[in-house]
Amino acid sequence: MILYLVRHGQDDSTVRGGWSNSPLTEEGTLQVRALAEEIAAARNELQIARIISSDLPRAVQTAQPTAEKLNLPIELNSRFREVNNGALAGMKNDLALVRYPGLFWNTLRWDEPYPDGESPAGFYQRIESAWKELTHELIRDGRNAMLVTHSGVIHIIRHLIHSTVYSNKEKQFSVPHARLIRAEYADGVWHMD
Repeated sequence: MILYLVRHGQDDSTVRGGWSNSPLTEEGTLQVRALAEEIAAARNELQIARIISSDLPRAVQTAQPTAEKLNLPIELNSRFREVNNGALAGMKNDLALVRYPGLFWNTLRWDEPYPDGESPAGFYQRIESAWKELTHELIRDGRNAMLVTHSGVIHIIRHLIHSTVYSNKEKQFSVPHARLIRAEYADGVWHMD
């Protein structure tokens, strides 16, 4: 059984992301249309039977073209949202630098939340719990699926699959926009490149 992880298409880089309601950029819209065409052309090989998505607009907009091509509903799951960056969600970067100088994801202590938001520990625990629940469901179901989510979520999932220590202090790999990342369940274990 295969789960295809997808980071949403390009969004507005002039604002702080997290729980932002910012839509995709024009480039992001082109990216997700191209992804939908790629998936539709390989539908017999990929065998995607379910589409699960974060409920944030940029993720839903990413899932929509593929859902239309495959004639599948989008199952929204708010637990796969990006980190809750609270008061900074959707704030222009230059304003955030003034109001919250020096406050970035990688400057938070493990148990320190964003103002009105989530800590790295809380984010990790939310994704770990959501991942366990989703994978149990997918394994029982046995069909291939696609999860449209966010870079931070995919980082945590990768650490969970590889049983490595996760930290908000550094990114160990980059997650491209609107590309399929394959996670396969075989012989009782999840594998991911």
